[in-house]
Amino acid sequence: MEHRIINTVLKTMVFAGIVILMQSCYNDNVEDLYPQAPACDTNNVTYANTVWPIINTNCISCHGGQFPSGNISLSDYSAIAAAAKNGSLLSAIRHEDGWSPMPKGGGKLSDCDIQKIEIWVNAGSADN
Repeated sequence: MEHRIINTVLKTMVFAGIVILMQSCYNDNVEDLYPQAPACDTNNVTYANTVWPIINTNCISCHGGQFPSGNISLSDYSAIAAAAKNGSLLSAIRHEDGWSPMPKGGGKLSDCDIQKIEIWVNAGSADN
């Protein structure tokens, strides 16, 4: 009888040990837990297909219409190009010292969106 109890206890302990070992083999890898954001596609940056959609999504609600916030309109190409030329566009979206950070009351634009606008400005702010 004692031998049978010892056998049962040993079998239970071996089974429990195997279960514990199997669970310890679980492996999380950083790439699966925190996938990298897709690369920023800065090829073929244009006003119409790249810059305007960013401005329209993030800026027009305040800087469009008949009475734009801060009397700064970004509702058409010429206004956006002027802001690009005088440096206010990039300074505001980069949150540089001395400039009102934009979008106001919202989070900063993504690094990718800022990079796309920088490329467009540095290439001469073409109406393309």
